[in-house]
Amino acid sequence: MTDLEYLDRAEQLLLAVEQCCDRINDETDADIDAQRVGGMVTLVFGNRSQIVINQQKPLHEIWLAARAGGFHYRFDVAQNAWVDTKGAGEFFANLSSYATEQSGLKLEFKAL
Repeated sequence: MTDLEYLDRAEQLLLAVEQCCDRINDETDADIDAQRVGGMVTLVFGNRSQIVINQQKPLHEIWLAARAGGFHYRFDVAQNAWVDTKGAGEFFANLSSYATEQSGLKLEFKAL
């Protein structure tokens, strides 16, 4: 993957996260504050817990930090998805699980 391809796919991922937060806030009782600074999005939940998602440009990865730990994702062309570098699943499925755990509400994040 070229640097430009990475940047395009990473931007799509961060935009999808932001749009999912808007949808979730509109459709549920969740109150997720999505704060974007450059290549990083911080999700702050009503209980003040956070999930941080950021680009790691030199490695062509997306990093996610949650209460459950820190995770690295690379885009897999064959799966057309960001997958955990240690085989622990797909980004949006994992984000949904971690956000549900931290917020106490069933939350679903998905790609655009």
